[in-house]
Amino acid sequence: MKPTNLAEWLDYQQRVHALGVDLGLDRVRAVWRRMGAPEIARQVITVGGTNGKGSTVAFLEAMLAAAGQRVGCYTSPHLLRYNERIRIAGVDADDTALIESFERIELARGDISLTYFEFGTLAALDLFARSDLDTAVLEVGLGGRLDAVNIIDANAVIVTTVDLDHVEWLGPDRDAIGREKAGIARRDRPAIVGEAEPPQGLLDALAAQGAHIERAGRDFYVEREAHRWRWHHRDGTLLDLPAPELAAPVQYANASSAIAVLHALQMVNPVELERIAAVGMHFPRAPARLQSLGGDPELIVDVGHNPQAARALAAWLDAQPARRVHAVYGALSDKDVGGVMTALGSRIGHWHLAGLEQDTPRGLPAAVLAGVLHQALPRAAFDTHDSVHKALVAARASARRGECMLAFGSFFVASAVLREVDA
Repeated sequence: MKPTNLAEWLDYQQRVHALGVDLGLDRVRAVWRRMGAPEIARQVITVGGTNGKGSTVAFLEAMLAAAGQRVGCYTSPHLLRYNERIRIAGVDADDTALIESFERIELARGDISLTYFEFGTLAALDLFARSDLDTAVLEVGLGGRLDAVNIIDANAVIVTTVDLDHVEWLGPDRDAIGREKAGIARRDRPAIVGEAEPPQGLLDALAAQGAHIERAGRDFYVEREAHRWRWHHRDGTLLDLPAPELAAPVQYANASSAIAVLHALQMVNPVELERIAAVGMHFPRAPARLQSLGGDPELIVDVGHNPQAARALAAWLDAQPARRVHAVYGALSDKDVGGVMTALGSRIGHWHLAGLEQDTPRGLPAAVLAGVLHQALPRAAFDTHDSVHKALVAARASARRGECMLAFGSFFVASAVLREVDA
């Protein structure tokens, strides 16, 4: 039976391909060619990396909009509605546009099998091509070289960070993972490396591809003050900027990389770049990136789900006034749970462990999380719950005024908390 609404289409896409993840470009490229492979925008920026992709896309979107551009953004996963993944001129794609695009994809693919993510990627490209965009910003879903967005030749790319995640698909160490992420770059085009100490595998692969590499800490760098910061480039460009609205020290690196790619593309002169970058610091759209939902005790939600993200959380907590933290934490089976817990260590006063097995087949039960926690932090206080809702209720019951509740570990955790708050 043909799907008739968005929910039915998404369910169909989950079932039509045997593998949830099936890296490779041949199938999705073939379908895109059958759809005519039109230009999706006058300029394309692709953003890859282990962490920081969503925030970097948000900074880029805000800056480009401040420059008067019509911008399309493709990101994943979503938090509350699938429509969030495709945004055109600041507005999420509506159900009708998505369904019409899925119908065009279905007609074009014939007997070619597509994954859920590949359907979504093609829908984003299709809708962008119909929207007269100045710039399209594409976020890599997994890796880079074999990710579906890589069928598009970007004018410039950013690799935000490289750390251990998805090792079963990308490789066992930072060098191997870096080589995969370098695959989004193109010869003679800018490739922004967003961390000061990237793995050599990333740099070697970018050089082998002939990309114009610009590295944080070498070609551009950040000088921070109390409520302002400066962005420097080796060519002498200097921007004086307000602090980013997004919390966490790591956001300076994400904002810096976004500025670096616009500078490399020579979109505007330095005076105009400073203006649009300043506006971009105030209006990035990146929910669940250390997002405060208010209250006392304060509730904060974050999508950090691997050790590198946990280290960023730890740095943010260290920079805050001392207060007891109640963690609402859930994780997927392919994540380094022990590494996350170790990174946060004694900063968490009490762990409210939430099982995610009811949300996704990849979700870990709370009992498994408890076993890992006992190994990683033998003295940690915790309780277990079979859902994020119950873990959040328990955290609210035990947290006192002046303390903090931090819900993190998976998009499923962030999504559940945001839905509950909005209810």
